[in-house]
Amino acid sequence: MTTKQIRSIKRTALTYVPLALILLVVLFPIIWMLLASFKTQVQIQSMKNLFIFTPTFQNYLAVFSGYDFLKPIANSLIVATLSTGIGLLIGLPASYAIARYKQKKFGMVILVIRFFPGITFLIPWFIIFSRIGLIDTYIALTLSHLLINLPFIIWIMVPFFDAMPREIEESARVDGCYTIDSFTKIVLPLASPGIITASLLSFVFSWNNFVFSMVLSGGNTKTLPLALFNFVSYAQINWGALMAASIIITLPVLLIAFLTQRHIIAGLTAGAVKG
Repeated sequence: MTTKQIRSIKRTALTYVPLALILLVVLFPIIWMLLASFKTQVQIQSMKNLFIFTPTFQNYLAVFSGYDFLKPIANSLIVATLSTGIGLLIGLPASYAIARYKQKKFGMVILVIRFFPGITFLIPWFIIFSRIGLIDTYIALTLSHLLINLPFIIWIMVPFFDAMPREIEESARVDGCYTIDSFTKIVLPLASPGIITASLLSFVFSWNNFVFSMVLSGGNTKTLPLALFNFVSYAQINWGALMAASIIITLPVLLIAFLTQRHIIAGLTAGAVKG
């Protein structure tokens, strides 16, 4: 083996060994959660059965038969879809106006709002919604999730629209195309990578949101993160069903991230370079 080959092996090891260690640290909780979802309560609490055990599907059956998990899934899907859709409906024109008309101060205000933790708005939202009778409704949850999703969508899309050449829209206006037509028929199709990125990440943020659901929802609109409390009682914690429910919550997010990772990366980097 030559010196050059040895150096190449060393460089490869120095590159991939730290990456493998980081990947192991990141993936181990997910792997443990997945394995625990197929174990009994006794097996989960025993280190001897960490990797070698007889799998069981009783935890997944208990999630749907004993805890009525389909309703929280439907609630999370409705709220995430509504908050993402309304956020795009408002955020896309807003981000386009900020980018095209150089409303930097307004954009900065929205960015500052994005940095505020969601719990800051929780008490005012609760007081307002309780006064007008909107507690435990899809409207309350959707509007509260918009506090997170709308600034995020604008934050993603402003640099994307700003990097888009103005000559394209000017050519459309010369051909008799109004501003709204050029926006819907030309700008939005060109901005599809950024729109896909903003949509997916907003959906994930809404899907995983816990704080607003804990205060503003109830029996009719309980979402998935809140439904996990069903497996925690005063006397014990049903770890097997809890892990199975966590897998059910995490799986759609992981599938979305895996199937659309190229779109997400393209959308996050497309507006980074202007021109």
